[in-house]
Amino acid sequence: MQNTKARTNIYALLSRVLLQELDTEMLKTIKDDENILEFFPTLKEWKPLREIEASKLLQEYLNPDFVNLSILHLIPYETFYTREDQKIETGGANPVTDIYSAYDFMVDYEVSRTVSADHIGIELEFMHHLIEAELKALEDNDTNAVLELKEVQREFLNKHLLQWAPMYLINMKFEARTPLYYDAAEMALEFLLSDNEYLSKELS
Repeated sequence: MQNTKARTNIYALLSRVLLQELDTEMLKTIKDDENILEFFPTLKEWKPLREIEASKLLQEYLNPDFVNLSILHLIPYETFYTREDQKIETGGANPVTDIYSAYDFMVDYEVSRTVSADHIGIELEFMHHLIEAELKALEDNDTNAVLELKEVQREFLNKHLLQWAPMYLINMKFEARTPLYYDAAEMALEFLLSDNEYLSKELS
């Protein structure tokens, strides 16, 4: 149970950081929580984090970096990496649409400000959604549902996230101008691989 809670928290954190710019509240959460800061070792040592007020830090450093990494220079969408024509599939033919529907997962485009359901932040949020359902099944002692949800998680990782996210995250790490996004890319990359390993062991 503890491990499952940790997994759902990490997916939620990564989804939030990669989906949209931070606000002062989210920055404060990261800055004030030692457990979260452990995941961001370069950020933890970054002087501006302590010396510059939050709004200035966001406006002049972090949010311009986010825009550069997810809108201007890099493209955080699965279909860009997996389609031969490198076009983002914004309609119903998107490869993630059916699985989202099957597990009652709705994308709020207003909040996420994304153009398509296969954005890395949304795919990570879907993993969080599946693990939350697994937690509920654990509380209900429904072992069949737990196994089924783990299988769906592993399948989603292998058919979707691991097919393209490592390429995006390696590019993101290379292009990042701030420690926050450098660390987030590294953390996401390592976590996706280790989580896939964990699920494979659990299901073998």
